[in-house]
Amino acid sequence: MPGLTDWTPTRAAALERLAEFLPHAGADYARLRNIDRGPDDRSNVSALSPWIRRRILTEEEVIAAVLRRHGFARADKFIQEVCWRTYWKGWLELRPGVLADYHAAAARLSAEWADSAALAAARGGQTGIACFDAWAAELVRTGWLHNHARMWFASIWIFTLRLPWELGAAFMAQHLLDADPASNTLSWRWVAGLQTPGKHYLARAENIRLNTLGRFDPAGQLDEQALPVPMVAPNPPPGAIPPAQVPATDRVALLLTEEDLSPETLPVGATVVALAALTTPSADSPAGRFAAGALADGLDRAGAQFGLAGQLLAPEAVAAWALDAGVSEVVTACAPLGPSAPVLDEIERALALVSIRLVRVRRAWDTQCWPLATKGFFAFRQHIPKLVAGLV
Repeated sequence: MPGLTDWTPTRAAALERLAEFLPHAGADYARLRNIDRGPDDRSNVSALSPWIRRRILTEEEVIAAVLRRHGFARADKFIQEVCWRTYWKGWLELRPGVLADYHAAAARLSAEWADSAALAAARGGQTGIACFDAWAAELVRTGWLHNHARMWFASIWIFTLRLPWELGAAFMAQHLLDADPASNTLSWRWVAGLQTPGKHYLARAENIRLNTLGRFDPAGQLDEQALPVPMVAPNPPPGAIPPAQVPATDRVALLLTEEDLSPETLPVGATVVALAALTTPSADSPAGRFAAGALADGLDRAGAQFGLAGQLLAPEAVAAWALDAGVSEVVTACAPLGPSAPVLDEIERALALVSIRLVRVRRAWDTQCWPLATKGFFAFRQHIPKLVAGLV
């Protein structure tokens, strides 16, 4: 595959990219995945994350396609990579206070560091560390970075530039097409040494030189001896995942959000008689344009699936729409912790005032996987063979 700097936010484009990558998802991926060749050559990685993030492609269908092509043993490394995203979501769903603490700290630090020249230089790619500056520019321009570059970037931000990890996570979340509150936040915590207490990730110049094939060599520029970020409080113990919801009636309205845009496989559990998608403010950036385009594509596909004309709705218009549809239940995909979940909470309250129930259906994959994220990924990984066995 040549360079990829433009992700078309449609399922058709996602399926095309999946088909291109499938031949390389086995031994090739296991051998070459850590190499960042730059934005002009992404042939060694899938680059599917923006589509998976919005569930334009689901984790299950990607894993199933890879299993059919390569089998589990040869595709193990790639399947693990997909399952990291699932694991992070489950870990955070079991510990929602971690995200709340991050948001509070990011808001406080944003004010405290508002006039920082060092922070502005990092965001603007003007630190003088060539690799870091190139990744900052690539992130803003394209909305994507190789996973290894994300780790190096986060480590340099925290340990060499001495900037708060929370502001680095917020910077990435602002620009990434695949920005996921769980994966992004918890990955930054892992680099800092907070996710696995005392175990941090230090970017090393030689590792960067080798895995960028000599494109960069920050020898002498990095702090390779830094200590982990101190823990303020221990990580909370895991809670519980609420039971999955199902509709109690046979006629429902379906409300799409940008969290799940595969309406064709959503377990609605009833006949859909009205269709809408929830609009969200979108910045004029690669990430904002991708989210808006993905929502429009999902609504179009849902319209074809259910034979209905869909419409875009602001949150405050949902209750009136549901009343006009004459339904007593509105079904939507369960939104994990992130921007959509609190909006759905508000919609649920508004619907309750007119005696309409919001039903948040959850995919079987999430119901099976999330409760298993009680410890580290190594423990979760032991469940992967059983979790994927029924996908093909």
